[in-house]
Amino acid sequence: MVVLQILVTIVIGLAGYIYYRMRPGKNYLLELGIPLQDRNIMAGRTCSFFEVWLATYRKFKGTGPFCGFYLGGGNPDIFVLTPELAKLVLIKDFNKFTDRGFYTNVKHDPLSGQLFMLDGHKWRSMRTKLSPTFTSGKMKLMYPIVVKVAEELSNMFENLRQEDAVVEIRDLVARFTTDVIGSCAFGIECNSLKNPNSEFRVMGKKTLTDVGISRFGRIFAHTFPDLARFLRIKLIPDHITEFYMRIVRENIEYRERNKIRRNDFFDMLLDLKNNKLMKSEDGHDMSITVEELAAQAYVFLVAGFETSSTTLSFALYELAQHQAVQERVRKEILEVLDRHSGEFTYESMAEMTYLNQVILETLRLYTVLPVLNRKCLEDYVVPGHPKYVIKKNKRILIPVGAMHRDPDLYPNPDVFNPDHFSPEKVAKRDSIEFLAFGEGPRNCIGMRFGKMEVLIGLVSLLRNFRFSVCDKTTIPMEYNVASYLVSPKSGIYLRVDRL
Repeated sequence: MVVLQILVTIVIGLAGYIYYRMRPGKNYLLELGIPLQDRNIMAGRTCSFFEVWLATYRKFKGTGPFCGFYLGGGNPDIFVLTPELAKLVLIKDFNKFTDRGFYTNVKHDPLSGQLFMLDGHKWRSMRTKLSPTFTSGKMKLMYPIVVKVAEELSNMFENLRQEDAVVEIRDLVARFTTDVIGSCAFGIECNSLKNPNSEFRVMGKKTLTDVGISRFGRIFAHTFPDLARFLRIKLIPDHITEFYMRIVRENIEYRERNKIRRNDFFDMLLDLKNNKLMKSEDGHDMSITVEELAAQAYVFLVAGFETSSTTLSFALYELAQHQAVQERVRKEILEVLDRHSGEFTYESMAEMTYLNQVILETLRLYTVLPVLNRKCLEDYVVPGHPKYVIKKNKRILIPVGAMHRDPDLYPNPDVFNPDHFSPEKVAKRDSIEFLAFGEGPRNCIGMRFGKMEVLIGLVSLLRNFRFSVCDKTTIPMEYNVASYLVSPKSGIYLRVDRL
């Protein structure tokens, strides 16, 4: 009876503490006269997260450097409204906003120890360890692996086109990026292009759909991280963790036993694991554990296959609607390949200037990760705006997808126009005005690889096929309401003709 009373007291006390921390209360932003988005903006939502953030940006732009936005919990987050404040957060005053503020539990949930989610010293240490694996020299080593998979993608398009000229491209290119990352990050030939039901492809889909805890559980974990770790709360379901930990351990054992080297991302992680003597400039150990290796391979999958496949799909979707742009890109590709005796070399990618513009414009119009998260580490007064104070531990949302649709930054922003990224316009534009890969010390570490993967995929397809719209093509685009990422509501159907 005494034990029961103690347990009831603990539960009541915990519930009271949670209520105290998460209650709406009197909001300091309101007291300062800073605009707030409607508290119920996310309730009963029928449009995508991106469209909500875009509407909020357009509604409050010009009122000040930020407004309040209720994303989750009882109090609003800081919603950035100007490139100037974004630059302060991401670059100039980065030391005050280094963290993303995501919950991690590396002891009980090892895959959560990924670079994207780490904060503080753990993030700095892992970023230092991983940065050398994403140099242009390392990209060149992985280039042949990606080209080989892209050739298989082209063959699959040809096979499907012969059966029906109208092809659903979204799933096909997702299988392409899955095979690329399965090969480079996990060292396995998953062959999902030929077998869409391969175990690796099925588990890759589950990383986006299966959750370990409810939405309330996630809010609780992010609000009370220490307590959540004490309670052993996990974000990633056990079956996903067990699958990826198993294939990582099996691959490590296989490569080390047979002395196999493929010059892929997994090899580079393996080097970090095995080099116990390597030290950083300040004397810290530069090696990683098996669990840390698995977590970085996992984030390569989660952050890589969906973003790259979505970008590739949207690029083909826009090129199908803009035949003149498609022909200009194809002409450039064929001219560059001709200069290299028909060979598609690593060096030839840099010569495809207009194709790179197409990729960047696709990322502007369809910014896959439409918002960047940061956490304020100390009370911060926005320079030049004394009443605009960001309190310590406040979550900051930078709506980069909305900024990319700002007519003050990009004329006719809802129209696909690769000339937005002509060398002349890029030279005049502040880098903070294009944030598809973030900016500053915490920008996307895999940017080079992601752009290379999309470019190779487009070259492989556009040199062989012409894409056009058909009766089944959804125009205008309809977005997935359930996802934080910008993605289509359903498949993307295009007509595919052999050149």
